Parts: sequence; C-alpha cells; structure tokens
Amino acid sequence: MAQGTHEVEIKLAVPNPRVARRLLRAAGFRVSRPRVFEANTVFDTPRLTLRKAAALLRVRDAGAIATLTYKGRPLPGRHKSREELELQIADPDAIAAIFARLGFHPAARYEKFRTEFSQPNRAGIAMLDETPIGVFLELEGTAPWIDRTARQLGFREADYITLSYARLYLDWCRRLGRKPSDMVF
Repeated sequence: MAQGTHEVEIKLAVPNPRVARRLLRAAGFRVSRPRVFEANTVFDTPRLTLRKAAALLRVRDAGAIATLTYKGRPLPGRHKSREELELQIADPDAIAAIFARLGFHPAARYEKFRTEFSQPNRAGIAMLDETPIGVFLELEGTAPWIDRTARQLGFREADYITLSYARLYLDWCRRLGRKPSDMVF
C-alpha cells in the first residue's frame, strides 16, 4: 500500500559529517536509522515530462530496503513543500522494466550516504546526507518544527536550501566547469 503525505523540508549545508553530528547531538538528536548507502534512480520520459513539471519518479535502493517514490510539484514558500507518495518494493529491476514498457527510462542517478536522527517525543526528523557534492542536513517535519530546529542548530532562514539534489549537482558542475552526468561517488 502506498503511503501518501505532504512533505515539508529544507536542506542546510554543513562543512563535514563530524560537525553535523556534533550539532545534532547538542540539540538532543540521536541516531534513529544508522548510516546507509543509497542509490537513487530517477525515471522520466524521453522528453523529460516529469522534470519539466517539477515532479519526480524515483526508485531508491537503501541497504535491504527499496522504495518507489512519486513527488509532486513543490509549492512556493521558504520550505520545500509537496505531495509525496511512497511504497516499499521487493524488486527494483521489475519496476524499472515496467517503467520502460510505460515509456519511462532512467534519466539520472545520484548516490549518498544517509543517517537519520530524531529527538525523543518530537515530530520531525533530521537526515545527515553525505553526497559527492557536499554534506547536508535535511530537516523534514512541520514548518514551525523546521524553523525552530534550524535555529536551535545555529542556522538562519537565509541558510535554507529548497533545491533538489539534481539542481544542486547541476549548479555545482557549472561552478566547477564540469560536464554533468550522474551524481555518483
């Protein structure tokens, strides 16, 4: 069964994983899901219909868990807010074959190491993402929780990043004069 939610999140750039862990521990966060390698494949039509609509269709392999995700167009605002539908899948290769028959192909791949953190009796979650283009904290929860937690971690609203990893990667390639491909280690 698919789980549907309305995702609200931001990213925050941090210098390295050690600094991020120290900030999170000082704010009362504890590891709720240990560090895992994630391989993400984004699917789209040959004309990039989903990308042009600011939507996403993704298969994520994260350790023993594979997840199919649809994300809708983000709503305007200081937080990234959009529909998210997810379900765990048993066979990512079968899903890829089904997508191919429907006209969707792998359009991009990105990798990261993710560690999830939570605070006791709090509704939001903090994720430490180690990517080929840098280290980020992703805060996901209600808008007030995100704002309060970002301040508690020493960040301001001006530090909020609402861009996708795909957009961050393209900007990173442009800054470094590199030809974009997949964001992999």
